[in-house]
Amino acid sequence: MSRWTIAAAQYGGQHQSVENHVTHHLRFIEEAARQGCDLLVFPELSLTGPGEAGLPLPPDDWQLAPLLHAVQLLNITVIAGTTLLQDGVTYKGLALFTPHTDTICRYPQGRGASLVPGVKQLTILDTQSDAPIIDPQATLFTSCQAVNDNRWRQSISRLQRFAHRYAIAVLMANACSGSALWDEKGQLIVRADNGELLLTGSLGRQGWQGEIIPLG
Repeated sequence: MSRWTIAAAQYGGQHQSVENHVTHHLRFIEEAARQGCDLLVFPELSLTGPGEAGLPLPPDDWQLAPLLHAVQLLNITVIAGTTLLQDGVTYKGLALFTPHTDTICRYPQGRGASLVPGVKQLTILDTQSDAPIIDPQATLFTSCQAVNDNRWRQSISRLQRFAHRYAIAVLMANACSGSALWDEKGQLIVRADNGELLLTGSLGRQGWQGEIIPLG
């Protein structure tokens, strides 16, 4: 792959139904495709919202079918925030939509996920591990978050150190503001302010280049 273009969706939608979240996601996906993106990453719980009395139940394949159809049509890979249910307990997870499969893959959110361009799976970093296992071929680590203020500052400091320590680019999709991309040296490529937008990064022969695309 001579050029790889990725994007973080700075998505702050708080809808009352999965269907409305899906419709909102489609707007970001269509814009990312117009920008030539190969990968689009949403913040945590983007498909469900955080819920009022606890994490919502996970959406099913039928509810998410429009997203799978969109990624197949537009040839773009999407990572979205969802919930998972196991043994009666609901917890945060990731949903992976890829263009050439009819299956939606689901993973625990963990500390984030690493991936190799073109590979149809994620490697999730265990929240309990101090020595994460990263595929040596992986060129990107993604972090799906929904944090403000002090937690955001802690996150960007931690992710910058992570990029430098493990020599891997890091893309953070945050719900409200401050989505960012660091290169494999831990240098900041681009960081967003407030608002709904796409933060994009392209990896070419001269390294990473970033851009902010407002969604007006």
